[in-house]
Amino acid sequence: MTAPRVFFYVQHLLGIGHLKRAAAIAAALVEAGASVDFVLGGAPVSGIAPQGVRAVQLPPAIASDAQFTYLLDEHGEKVDERWKVQRKQALLDAFEDAKPDIVLLEMYPFGRRQFRFELLPLLDAVGAQFPKPLVAVSVRDILVDKGRMDRAREAAEIVKKRVDLVLVHGDPALTRLDLTFPLTSEIADKIVYTGFVVERPPTLPGAADPFADRSDGEILVSAGGGAVGFPLLAAAIRAKKLTRHRNHRWRIVTGANLPGPQRLELDKLVAQDPDIAIDGFRPDFSSLLYACQLSVSQGGYNTVMELIATKCPAVIMPFAEGGESEQTMRARMLEERQVLSMVDPDFLTPGTLAAAIDAAKPPAALELNLDGARRSAARLIAAWNERQ
Repeated sequence: MTAPRVFFYVQHLLGIGHLKRAAAIAAALVEAGASVDFVLGGAPVSGIAPQGVRAVQLPPAIASDAQFTYLLDEHGEKVDERWKVQRKQALLDAFEDAKPDIVLLEMYPFGRRQFRFELLPLLDAVGAQFPKPLVAVSVRDILVDKGRMDRAREAAEIVKKRVDLVLVHGDPALTRLDLTFPLTSEIADKIVYTGFVVERPPTLPGAADPFADRSDGEILVSAGGGAVGFPLLAAAIRAKKLTRHRNHRWRIVTGANLPGPQRLELDKLVAQDPDIAIDGFRPDFSSLLYACQLSVSQGGYNTVMELIATKCPAVIMPFAEGGESEQTMRARMLEERQVLSMVDPDFLTPGTLAAAIDAAKPPAALELNLDGARRSAARLIAAWNERQ
């Protein structure tokens, strides 16, 4: 078996969940012997690219708001046609320079339709190569269903004509792609369930059973990347005095993308309570989950999978603005299985959050495949070798 060169395109727009999942897969590819061009289209995130990859930063694009109304460039200006032409050329130049054996697209064509201006030309360039690189799509377990059958049809046709493999990062024991993609049966022959992608948990020295006793741990409150986390973080700080944990240590992890004025407001809220620590970003977040007494967080894919991996008691308030249904759907499935507790974002107050925190229980057992990063890498490399 030889090791392929992988051209891995990732575009994050609001949070960094897509990027973290992609980074875990890129790291697994490197570990499996592949060469990886990690092509990043969002705002730069320091330290996110794993060791061993060749990071390629395209002109950055971010979402204008939580509804993804339009795209902004790195200067906060709405992107125009000239910007799109320059960005498309940068992507095509990176592809030409990489000369990959595998092209891996994160989300597209199941999402990221705003980037068709560069991704369709990229697929055209792939199709013109001989031998043609293997084309794969990396997609999470639950898509955002906005009731647009025309978009589902467009995605299915692109997969049928241009894609060799669809890596679904989930486990059918919890959910299947056909629950949120109505034309799954038409592309079933290309779908592989990889298991959930979870960052490798830390090894705790001297701890035979890291789940044995959490009673002395912190109450850990987090909001993923932080871009839309302020309502939850502020409610949690105000809820502290209403809970049975009022005299316990709490830690707030805002995420690197919390807007500056909102961080100042949180600093004011915690100033009067010496038992609340506040951090912007913690690279050791998984270690915090291992040790905390309870996690209070949003319900992004990565956070939820880390909660399951670390068997951490949890209260989730899913992000649901702009028609986003993914976090709510997954949280409800897990709440039904008594793995976590959920607070409806429409009814978030310090009081409702405090009640959920006090009622939280240790998670019920749930056996899921959490080896999605390594299985994704193995399946990609195997599929490429089968074509040799």
